[in-house]
Amino acid sequence: MAFPGTITASWIALDLGFALALFAAYIVVDALYAEYTLRVMQYKEYSAATIGAVIHLILAFGVLQYVQNFLYVIPIAAGSWVGTFIVIRRERLRHAAHTSSRDGENVRKIKGG
Repeated sequence: MAFPGTITASWIALDLGFALALFAAYIVVDALYAEYTLRVMQYKEYSAATIGAVIHLILAFGVLQYVQNFLYVIPIAAGSWVGTFIVIRRERLRHAAHTSSRDGENVRKIKGG
């Protein structure tokens, strides 16, 4: 176990492969958080509850790791950022596409097409 006072020991104990796995896991966690929020806002209780349970299982795994080595917080934070970014970007693009297709329909209606 590497303690916060021993940065050198923490770097030596850091497993890069495991750090990458945490990065990927937290991309999933934050993507799930964004999906969870969307499902709650849509009143989809079963999918929201399931997503919430999965989130907490993955979070527990991450917490157990950074308790052992605080440097694992770095890939966790980076994965969190990427996961949220991906979901919000997807939703923004989906919304923009939906809005532009609807605007095109309105223009055709106005022109009589």
